[in-house]
Amino acid sequence: MTEKNLREYRAIILLEGPAQTQPGLQVTVMATDGDEAYTLLEEKYGNGTVFDLHNEEDASTIR
Repeated sequence: MTEKNLREYRAIILLEGPAQTQPGLQVTVMATDGDEAYTLLEEKYGNGTVFDLHNEEDASTIR
């Protein structure tokens, strides 16, 4: 049996409200890749939710 190589993804979810005056909700999700992290967030917070999703390791990698 093999284990999934899970990585930590962080997201800031934009909350609905008058003029977007509230700060975003910061959450962490463990997933194998960005697509899976995106899917998990949509399942939990609803389809069409606006959020900024990133992985610290990917963000610091030289391109």
